Amino acid sequence: MQKIRPFLWFDGKAEEAMNFYVSIFKNSRVLGANRFELEGQEFMAFDGGPEFTFSPAISFFVDCKTQEEVDELWAKLSEGGQTLQCGWLKDKYGVSWQIVPEILGELLSDPDPVKAKRVMDAMLRMVKIEIQGLRDAYEQQ
Repeated sequence: MQKIRPFLWFDGKAEEAMNFYVSIFKNSRVLGANRFELEGQEFMAFDGGPEFTFSPAISFFVDCKTQEEVDELWAKLSEGGQTLQCGWLKDKYGVSWQIVPEILGELLSDPDPVKAKRVMDAMLRMVKIEIQGLRDAYEQQ
């Protein structure tokens, strides 16, 4: 059993949200009435009413290996929600996600601060993160 699990409070849409998330992530499943798993991470979902809502102060960071994975997750999770800057979005339930290609961390940690800054500047101008745009900034002369 996982010791720490995110607990998500919904306003009457917990089961719908669980099924939505499980349909998006490949290695996922519903574990029980209020439990589900996405890519090995267990979550709890609860219909608690309108007293509490989600905030971008907590988000789920998703590492993506390819642009295709970024594009697919971005399209599915943002449908009916809101896209924000730098790979952030809010889904239709108000949950915040960061859809980020793994290469971003590699490029930002380059020992050459000029290259890393160009990558950061490029990322800050993006809504959905584009790997080719990051590479172009990194390789710029």
